[in-house]
Amino acid sequence: MQTRNTYRGPAFLSHGFRPFFLFAGLFAFAVIPFWRLVWRGDVGVGGHFSPVDWHIHEMIFGYGSAVVAGFLFTAVPNWTGRMPTRGWPLAVLLVTWLAGRAAVAGLVPVGPVMAASIDQLFLLAVATMIAREIIAGRNWRNLKVLLPVSLFWGANLLFHVEALTQGVSDIGRRLGIAILIFLIMLIGGRIVPSFTRNWLAQRGSARLPVAFDRFDGASILTGAVALISWSIAPLHLVTGCLGAVAAMLHLIRLFRWRGQDTWRSPLLLMLHVAYLMVPLGLASIATGAAGIAPPAVSAHVLGIGAVAGMTLAVTMRATMGHTGRPLVAGSALTWSFAMICAATAARVAGQHVVLGAFDGIDLSAALWTAAFGIYLWRLAPWLVGPRAARKMASPRTERSTAT
Repeated sequence: MQTRNTYRGPAFLSHGFRPFFLFAGLFAFAVIPFWRLVWRGDVGVGGHFSPVDWHIHEMIFGYGSAVVAGFLFTAVPNWTGRMPTRGWPLAVLLVTWLAGRAAVAGLVPVGPVMAASIDQLFLLAVATMIAREIIAGRNWRNLKVLLPVSLFWGANLLFHVEALTQGVSDIGRRLGIAILIFLIMLIGGRIVPSFTRNWLAQRGSARLPVAFDRFDGASILTGAVALISWSIAPLHLVTGCLGAVAAMLHLIRLFRWRGQDTWRSPLLLMLHVAYLMVPLGLASIATGAAGIAPPAVSAHVLGIGAVAGMTLAVTMRATMGHTGRPLVAGSALTWSFAMICAATAARVAGQHVVLGAFDGIDLSAALWTAAFGIYLWRLAPWLVGPRAARKMASPRTERSTAT
């Protein structure tokens, strides 16, 4: 087994979060401005997807899969006590992810079936490597993480099949978002109250987050059923009812975590605000089924607010913790997260908000791009550089483990 002292490669490939958090940020920063050009007809995109399907696929299975891989390749070694994937295997995984992006964009001279096959390789490799590490480390309780990762691969496969056979994706696009939200319910429901408990306990607070109990299990189960129903029949009355019930349960679940007491720590508060987008997104599923709001609202509240918001907050924290930086957001990263929240609101408003020659969609794209620009400016040097020497933490620094 490789020990920490024997690794002599570049810091960039020393842990899974480094390449995938960096390239997820680079991809997010570049893809939305490019998408606006595609949407306006200024440029075209190749491949077997329609332009809209390409946009949806790449936000879910391009950006989303990179962040999931970066988190899991960093968290799983913490769970199992084994060495992280590093060096050339990590480089091969990154190239595999990049090959998938090139294939679905039509940049690789292959047919649609081969392009779809290339895009499947990354998530299959991630699931296989995670399974190997969990089984080798006998960390059986975390084996359940394999289920949503495998389902995420299945949703990606379904997306391609629908596009190839029907010309457009339908269930696959919503299922991909649903699985990412389920991961937030599952993993976010583990780390958010844990970090909050540690932070509040260090400050002598008598009111701590409620420990995981049957209510949390019922909330996750109800949310999963609502998301499955939304994936299959988004406008059905049953879907609307399930979305409303799940929204209420997850709102109560969030309040049980004492997020209102974390306002002095923006990095911690971000996690609570990002999770708030989950019940808001579930509520928008209900309003969409009732015909009160356009169906696209739920996809953007869940996709931008919950997925992008939570991944941004988690990647910030994990990068700081695993590169030896204090767990303090600072004004720049706080603004970055705030811009994602504003981008969510602007995209929901859409064409109902007009600022000169720009509508809410343009504003949302600009806010998204600015948010990830700040993210890269602050985090990219940490992701490619060596770990900093651990400094003495101040009383205001959050000391809990990053993942």
